[in-house]
Amino acid sequence: MSEISIAIPYFDHREAEEVAKVIASGWVAQGSKVAEFERLVATYENVAHGIATTSCTTALHLALIAMGLGERHDCIVPSFTFTATSNSVIYTGATPVFADVCEDTYNLDPVFLEHLIQEQYDDRLINKKTGNQLKIIIAVSLFGLCADMPRINAIAKKYGLRVLQDSACAFGAKIGETMEAAFGNMTCLSFHPRKSITTGEGGMVLTNDKVAASRMRTLRSHGASISELDRHKNAGYLMPDFNELGYNYRMTDIQAAIGVVQMQKMDFITKTRIEKATMYNELVKNIGIDFLKPPHVPSKYLHTYQSYVCVMDISKFGLKSNSIEDIEKASILRNEIMRKLDSTGIATRVGTHANHLLGHYISRYGCKPQMFKTSHMLDKLSIALPLHVQLTELDQVKVMQSLVKAKNELVGG
Repeated sequence: MSEISIAIPYFDHREAEEVAKVIASGWVAQGSKVAEFERLVATYENVAHGIATTSCTTALHLALIAMGLGERHDCIVPSFTFTATSNSVIYTGATPVFADVCEDTYNLDPVFLEHLIQEQYDDRLINKKTGNQLKIIIAVSLFGLCADMPRINAIAKKYGLRVLQDSACAFGAKIGETMEAAFGNMTCLSFHPRKSITTGEGGMVLTNDKVAASRMRTLRSHGASISELDRHKNAGYLMPDFNELGYNYRMTDIQAAIGVVQMQKMDFITKTRIEKATMYNELVKNIGIDFLKPPHVPSKYLHTYQSYVCVMDISKFGLKSNSIEDIEKASILRNEIMRKLDSTGIATRVGTHANHLLGHYISRYGCKPQMFKTSHMLDKLSIALPLHVQLTELDQVKVMQSLVKAKNELVGG
């Protein structure tokens, strides 16, 4: 463990006590605690149904199946996102089609999105090169900031497409008074340890569609016609029927017990993360760190700061942000800065990766860096700084001072 970790879950005695109760009950698989956790999360986001899963990846997979995605279909995915987003499309037999993102928000660029639809598809939404039909847009809300859902939804409506929201990092985020899951689309969350609240591993689909919710509950449990809990309430000695191919994507009551306690802390965690992000913003100004651009928050957006992700301003080093060669040079500098911080006990991370730069997608689709220039730039120049409830003001000052010292040691002050 680093002296200043990138993330630490906010646990106390209550999580352990609730887990102990579940263990003592003898029922540790998916049961009443999962149902309670689902209700709490769905209510918080002003949505009717929550379907808990083993991860956001499996949540995305279930949602895409429920939305009818399959072979000979295309699904638009921003390149700058964790690989689970695009991988989940491939699991259905469909093809991910990458789109670029906005330089300031890191989220799907609506202008690029509409241009891509017009350029690559005919008036029946058939891919002009492959013959695949475009069905779905996945809008990823990165690092705690909602994607521009009003514009993305408007584009989807214009072309008769559906939207799935990958909000793995954005639980609790808002645009105005609208929660990130309340824009009329299925939404998928993550409860990984680096997220605002955690169940260790875990995810959830949020939806107002009762029929889709019922089907996803069936699919997550091998396709069983009734849940394990309902079966044991009646003739538990009999096996249920299985009418379609399903998966084992069930969250346990042990995990959900942790999640129920975490939900009691959700408002405090969000408030504290925002306060610490504000402190970082002030330090950037006060210390004069001109080579880092802090996260941008558009007007009326609530950023919940799952991560505090900055981008290097390479113009401060005499390099051009529109030059792939210069970006690669600056990326080496970024990596060296991160290495120096690591050597002093300060953990950092790259924001996330550009999928079109990953070996699997290069070999599968022949992707090249210049295809999505902003995603490429953010992959090479983003830095996530430590952010969690336990982070102190002194820790934050040390992080920022260490950033300046590392940069000065490498390129001079």
